[in-house]
Amino acid sequence: MVAASLLKSSFLPKKSEWGATRQAAAAPRPATVSMVVRASAYADELVKTAKTIASPGRGILAMDESNATCGKRLASIGLENTEANRQAYRTLLVTAPGLGQYISGAILFEETLYQSAVDGRKIVDILVEQGIVPGIKVDKGLVPLAGSNNESWCQGLDGLASREAAYYQQGARFAKWRTVVSIPNGPSELAVKEAAWGLARYAAISQDNGLVPIVEPEILLDGEHGIDRTFEVAQKVWAETFYAMAENNVMFEGILLKPSMVTPGAEAKDRATPEQVAEYTLKLLHRRIPPAVPGIMFLSGGQSEVEATQNLNAMNQGTNPWHVSFSYARALQNTCLKTWGGQPEKVKAAQDALLLRAKANSLAQLGKYTSDGEAAEAKEGMFVKNYSY
Repeated sequence: MVAASLLKSSFLPKKSEWGATRQAAAAPRPATVSMVVRASAYADELVKTAKTIASPGRGILAMDESNATCGKRLASIGLENTEANRQAYRTLLVTAPGLGQYISGAILFEETLYQSAVDGRKIVDILVEQGIVPGIKVDKGLVPLAGSNNESWCQGLDGLASREAAYYQQGARFAKWRTVVSIPNGPSELAVKEAAWGLARYAAISQDNGLVPIVEPEILLDGEHGIDRTFEVAQKVWAETFYAMAENNVMFEGILLKPSMVTPGAEAKDRATPEQVAEYTLKLLHRRIPPAVPGIMFLSGGQSEVEATQNLNAMNQGTNPWHVSFSYARALQNTCLKTWGGQPEKVKAAQDALLLRAKANSLAQLGKYTSDGEAAEAKEGMFVKNYSY
């Protein structure tokens, strides 16, 4: 009885109020606010481009070193950093016969996108003739991140839309933005969130201008940490990055991810086998990366040519929901550059060295690579502390 009395007195309207209650109930409800997200006008093209780059047995040649970094490479073989020498080397790379059999995309520096080869043909046109999609590095490099533990952030969002519109007109069809996270320096929550948000804004702007964004949250190899620590940090970075991209309405079917493999720090005492690297990396991919993403194009990050290929091969021993492949710079070019040495008569030998590495990684993408017969030079590590380009 007490419960019934309370119910009547506390919750039910008085009889005199019934009409008003019915009128209120009958009053029109406020219109539901719906969020309409504008799809990129390039949506179909973006998906097609991403799938083309993520095609079986092919990967990306990263040749987007800045002029300053390219100068360091040239200096290592005794050449001056002149436009003519940069042109000669880039011509050597893009004109390697049959390169498109193993390479689906090439990341260029801005100078190269507008540059002609030694014979006068546009480098972009040569790539297209080889069946290789031209891409462009669009970030403006790393600078100190104020308020962090000596960490960095990547600049370049200012004016990005207009620059990318011009790059599209010049023939580029995908873009690349590299940011880094350092394990020895934390990483701090600030650095991780800054990296993720910058990548997400870049990806959204790129898709709006017809370029497939390569999203590159690099976990630097620097440090003595073990593979479990790398896994822990990468898990956080990848989660933040994909959350930020979802917040920015990035279409996952029209991106490519360029992450680091999950390995111990370069200065760690305990090294990991290719099978261990594959196990940790694939576990992380399954936890964090939507299957809608067409391709995972790993960076080599200072691994030796052979090590990068062995690790990729180990990851392709089973079926993956994504195209698991490569986007290598040094791990494709190191032996090629040394073989060339700036000598015109050694161009063919250098191109053969490039094709050898490209074919090896093509086989690794298919899970069919073997390291039998690899030269000792190809097994030398290329780690550089605090690497930037």
